[in-house]
Amino acid sequence: MIRGDSIAEWGHLARRFFGSWSAASLAEADCVWVAEVLSVQEFELWQRQPLADRRHAVQVARQVESELAKRSAGFADDDDVSWVLVAALLHDIGKVESGLGIWGRVAATVVVKVCGPATVRRWSERDRFRGRLGRYLSHPELGAELLRRAQSDRRTIAWVKEHHQNQATWVTPPELARILHQSDND
Repeated sequence: MIRGDSIAEWGHLARRFFGSWSAASLAEADCVWVAEVLSVQEFELWQRQPLADRRHAVQVARQVESELAKRSAGFADDDDVSWVLVAALLHDIGKVESGLGIWGRVAATVVVKVCGPATVRRWSERDRFRGRLGRYLSHPELGAELLRRAQSDRRTIAWVKEHHQNQATWVTPPELARILHQSDND
């Protein structure tokens, strides 16, 4: 039995999988935009991601940008929400540390979905699972550390670390966290 995720989430994962096989490159305008949004260190991290992950990150960030524009009246003029786009672009950056290719990532995702994250986390604490699978499962924490080293905004670091956690544990401002979460799962 597959544990409690919706058909929509499985559809999202299927789209990500099939999209990862696409040879389509990013539009030059998107690459320029990303370079404008990120610091030099963050852009170097973003470039380390496989092309499919960079395309996904841009898609998420563009959706976040659109949602922020729709809701701009809800933010005070002095609210700096630029960190939100950085969080969208780099939310999965820790995956680069796993060294897993497409098939390894698919296998890791299916194992987590079938066995449950808590079970797989317990496995990853055992010696033989501390390698790539353990790093893949720890990508939020690894990503947060990479962003700390890149001197990213503390709010960006927080979102990257918590983006797979239950929303009750989020320290990111709730409205912005919901925008980020929804954009990543569409």
